[in-house]
Amino acid sequence: MYHNVVTNKLDMRINSTKMTDLSITTRLATVYARIRQAEVTANRQTGAVQLLAVSKTHDIYKIRAAWEAGQRAFGENYVQEALDKQKKLQDLEIEWHFIGRLQSNKTKEVAENFAWVHSLSDLNHARRLNTQRPMALPPLQVCIQVNVSHEASKGGVLPEAVPQLLAQCLELPRLQIRGLMAIPEAVGDILQQRQPFASLRQLRDSLMRSNLPLDTLSMGMSDDLEAAICEGATLVRVGSAIFGDRIYA
Repeated sequence: MYHNVVTNKLDMRINSTKMTDLSITTRLATVYARIRQAEVTANRQTGAVQLLAVSKTHDIYKIRAAWEAGQRAFGENYVQEALDKQKKLQDLEIEWHFIGRLQSNKTKEVAENFAWVHSLSDLNHARRLNTQRPMALPPLQVCIQVNVSHEASKGGVLPEAVPQLLAQCLELPRLQIRGLMAIPEAVGDILQQRQPFASLRQLRDSLMRSNLPLDTLSMGMSDDLEAAICEGATLVRVGSAIFGDRIYA
């Protein structure tokens, strides 16, 4: 009887994992289709927009399922959670992006364990990341987070402060500034969604020069990726549309 109970539980777990794999594979395919359709609508080149799968709060089985379906870049908000996942998934070749709010006591771990940081908004953090980035690794790829909606609850620097922070970060050799990131205020209408994305693109364009291409606009999530792509996003950060609703402890 004990053997039957154990076997039944194991079968249920295996079936559940298979259902999760199928669900994530389908969800991932749907998100890719949305991205490609948005590229067509915006007259963008196919493949111009990359997908970052935001896996915060989701378990390693979901990440592994997405990886097996072809996804390679994953974004995490919480350092300790991310480090635990990295350890358990070290058999997979994953490009890890840190997209959460930076803290001074966590910059060393971020500098040592991530390929990208999307949320830089403080010169002190930039200097710490630069000093703490191991020489054995390539420069840390960085986006400056911009508070385009001027929300007190959101991280990021105000648009008018970006040029000074950018100039200061360019003096740090272990950081490679790739572009700008934003998390605008959530609105339902696509025309309203496009406005802050357009302002971020215009800011990026004003800062570009021949030796500073700023090729990355990290903007757009599950509910507004089409609007972001229409305004020039090169990378969209999608979580719930791939992994389902988040469960916070």
